[in-house]
Amino acid sequence: MTVFDRLKDAVGPNGFSEDPAEIAPHLEEWRSKYKGHSPLLLKPATTAQVSAALCICNDNGIKVVTQGGNTGLVGGQIPLQGEVLLSTRRLNKVRALDETGATLTVEAGVTLAEVQRAADDANFLFPLSLASEGSCTIGGNIATNAGGTHVLRYGMTRALVLGLEAVLANGTVLDMSRTLLKDNTGYDLKQMFIGSEGTLGVITAAALRLFPKPDVAVTAFAAVPSPAAALKLLGAMQARTGGMLSAFELIPRIALEFVTRHIEGARDPLEAASPWYVLMEATGGREANLGATFEDALGAAMEDGAATDAVVASSQAQAAALWKLRESISESQKREGASIKHDISVPVAAVPDFIARAVPAVLALTPGARPVSFGHLGDGNIHFNFNSPYPGDDPAFLAQWEEVQQTVHDIVKDFGGSISAEHGIGVMKVAQLPRYKSHEELDAMRAIKAAFDPNNILNPGKTVPPVLRL
Repeated sequence: MTVFDRLKDAVGPNGFSEDPAEIAPHLEEWRSKYKGHSPLLLKPATTAQVSAALCICNDNGIKVVTQGGNTGLVGGQIPLQGEVLLSTRRLNKVRALDETGATLTVEAGVTLAEVQRAADDANFLFPLSLASEGSCTIGGNIATNAGGTHVLRYGMTRALVLGLEAVLANGTVLDMSRTLLKDNTGYDLKQMFIGSEGTLGVITAAALRLFPKPDVAVTAFAAVPSPAAALKLLGAMQARTGGMLSAFELIPRIALEFVTRHIEGARDPLEAASPWYVLMEATGGREANLGATFEDALGAAMEDGAATDAVVASSQAQAAALWKLRESISESQKREGASIKHDISVPVAAVPDFIARAVPAVLALTPGARPVSFGHLGDGNIHFNFNSPYPGDDPAFLAQWEEVQQTVHDIVKDFGGSISAEHGIGVMKVAQLPRYKSHEELDAMRAIKAAFDPNNILNPGKTVPPVLRL
């Protein structure tokens, strides 16, 4: 019996595929930047099957790439070296809901939207929110420490995970799925797997923290003259609402033009054009009189010059339409032509200065490129993107990706920022990591990788750079 035959037995007759047509959708990521190949797709339905498969792979030196919803943007989920592909999509059970403790335990293949619905059905909120929530999986969200639009209020995915179940490279199952808010019994091992991008083990289930569902949500779209004004508006709104903002998104005029051009039903919510906009939301209880407080704060900010115009959603449908503008930016960018993208963070106060310095630096390399800088101003995370000058320029423009990326990342470093705020390292940034992370940090990462996966079978070549001194 071959090793592949043993793997097939381990996951059962419905747990694998060698059909190229079925495997093909798993081999290319959303932006088509990375395309891989794999001879075998494993589809385990239980933690025991994951354990058995990894044990076989570890004993025989078979490399494995784990994949959830295939929505990652740095190539971490793609089998670039012909590895066996392990999909978690059949690990799709909701295991437990504890209403008293406000926790939800689900398997790794449950989509983020399904997690949100399960919480909502029990009158709770699971606050992680991403444009890809209909297809991304909670296991993938945890493996990449996903961010999204509500980090300002609720934190990254790391802050939403109370416990994990994970399988190590040798098949050992770590059951760390406790739902405790306090547990000071030594190393918090679950944190090692959050953001590890499948390089230390396979996450099979998670215990998640839920929150009371807000009674009131107030959403507004405001015109601002500059990122500095947006920052001023952020401070004013946070102060006047008592820290009730759950989202604060910066949007440039060009992004709004892309969306209204390419997305059906999208329209400009304000009469006059503005160079920049902010989409913001505050949530709270019905007794807090949040709507009046929010509108008073926004009015005062406009009088102070932080905003020049604004519209406050008067219904859920209007709020959804405003959010669609923000959530459609990536799709409209794709329809507009090729783009070079960066997922960076700098200290919140430094965002305006970073944009002012980095945009001219990129334009000096790529004259005519169209800057599309948008994202989570409230937590300092900007998706610092550039579209090609013209659709026909796409190949020449994309050929400059590495030069542009290093220029941007060097400026990020000067501001004390991070070259990956929420997307991860994957394969896209692994070679650059030694330029921006200390030797000591990288050596510690390598030591952890060697301890958890000594045979280097899990997602090799991703996230953790090989030993190479610059």
